[in-house]
Amino acid sequence: MIPISDDNPTLRTPVVTYLLLAALLVTWVWVQGAGMEGYQLIASVCNWGMVPGELTHRVPVGLGVPMAPDVACVIDEERRNVLTPLTSMFLHGGWAHLLGNAVYLWVFGNNVEDSMGRGRFLAFYLLCGLAAAATHVLLEPTSPVPTVGASGAISGVLGGYLLLYPRVRVRTYFPPIFLFHVPAWLMLILWFGQQVLAGLPQLMQMRPDASGGVAVWAHVGGFVAGVLLVRLFEDPSLVRRRVTAGDARVVFDPNA
Repeated sequence: MIPISDDNPTLRTPVVTYLLLAALLVTWVWVQGAGMEGYQLIASVCNWGMVPGELTHRVPVGLGVPMAPDVACVIDEERRNVLTPLTSMFLHGGWAHLLGNAVYLWVFGNNVEDSMGRGRFLAFYLLCGLAAAATHVLLEPTSPVPTVGASGAISGVLGGYLLLYPRVRVRTYFPPIFLFHVPAWLMLILWFGQQVLAGLPQLMQMRPDASGGVAVWAHVGGFVAGVLLVRLFEDPSLVRRRVTAGDARVVFDPNA
């Protein structure tokens, strides 16, 4: 299920959304070598990805997590570990991971920013990302595996969009060939349901790898944070402007 676009024009240029997209791309290319150099990619994930066990100190120092033949991430007590809930938001594991996150931020971020203003939106985005990270650490406190990706923060944007624009139509691609024009509430509830269903076996401790290596409960935590925080961060004056502009776009029949 991939969003393509929405019927929800913005009133102002979504500068922060563009800057976040640029930051994700620059980090991928400059810090992670665009995935072209395996060791550089692994080193970025090991050094700046978030490892729950390092934050909780519930994994022994020196434990190695295999990442490739003869290469492992080693649990340490470096000072930078406290920054990894933030730095991990800008790292990715591959092109598909990056582009998937970028599409969701591109489609939904601009309108949420348009209803909050730039500074508020940036704070909202980062707080949702930190809430997603905290959820993952809470549920996997002994995990030695580094996690990376903007998914948690972007999940918060989706939660905010759900409350702000539930009836907006979203063009959504359902692989392999189906394209539907569906209301945002349906698309986002289906997305949220997928995350919960994917994470239930992991939560029930049926299979530790049930999520396929994806921190799906971080997605859930970020989404819930977005739902809870959006009303605190929306700017009423910007919301009123959007409503007024929407009314002005309505075409009235002069003969009615």
